[in-house]
Amino acid sequence: MATYSVTIEPTSRDTIIKFVTNSFLTQTQSFEFNNIDETVASPLAKELFYLPFVKTVYISQNFIAIERFNLVAWSDVQNEVAQQIENYLNAGNPVIQDPETPKNVPVSVYAEVTPNPSVMKFVANKALVNDMYEFKQVGDTRFAPLARALFKLPFVKEVFMSENYISVTKLDGIEWEEISGELREFLRIYIADGKRILDDEILEHYQGPSTVINESNSATIGAVDHQGISKEIVDILDEYIKPAVAGDGGNIAFESYNEETKTVKVILQGACSGCPSSTVTLKNGIETMLREMLQGKVEYVEAVNG
Repeated sequence: MATYSVTIEPTSRDTIIKFVTNSFLTQTQSFEFNNIDETVASPLAKELFYLPFVKTVYISQNFIAIERFNLVAWSDVQNEVAQQIENYLNAGNPVIQDPETPKNVPVSVYAEVTPNPSVMKFVANKALVNDMYEFKQVGDTRFAPLARALFKLPFVKEVFMSENYISVTKLDGIEWEEISGELREFLRIYIADGKRILDDEILEHYQGPSTVINESNSATIGAVDHQGISKEIVDILDEYIKPAVAGDGGNIAFESYNEETKTVKVILQGACSGCPSSTVTLKNGIETMLREMLQGKVEYVEAVNG
């Protein structure tokens, strides 16, 4: 049995805080509880509602998010709540317990084209992962059983995972018409069978949404607490750019900012990596937006892998 540790992570809303665990609490499912009467499926959520300031409990992947009433400030109680959650988990108590839930939950997966002709996006009707993960080769998948299984298919070149979708990069010389149906059904069956998507160990090697999971560069990107102009750039990317490229099955992650040259370097992931239109996106989209929003601070945007 895993030994749990809990860390505290603030969110953009001061009434909501996340308690992040070092092991997965649930995979492919998320749960929201608005009052104690809704907690039949979760003894942990029920216990948390006994705290008088708890308004909403949200359990997903490797974290528990709690929204509070305005009775207290999180700074006054967050450490005690984290310790309570940690003690509960280490006592071997259940997080989710619903005997009426069938083993095979109905799952649907549909294929969606992307601007990158080498990449197709496969979207599921449920949450798959807690963040963004990119696997460039089979050696990177030590803690990712689903990605490892995908690489066993002879036409898979790269895999990118984010929330409820998986972007697959195919090898050249193969047409999507020949393999998209097989891939879609493979993913549907894998998810419906309840197989593990990620192992707990990946959480120890992962530092944030910009991290590329690979043996040579593990946990080196995204581990920085950005400040100043870099933080402003990251905030703009998160709010305006990432939602748009996520819709196309990719991600653009901040890598660095050079104040002297006023140059921003980014990393292209998923469908954005190797995409023929990525240069247009960088120059006419991201570069233009950063120039306008951060006047005099940014002049150029470059991709370190494109």
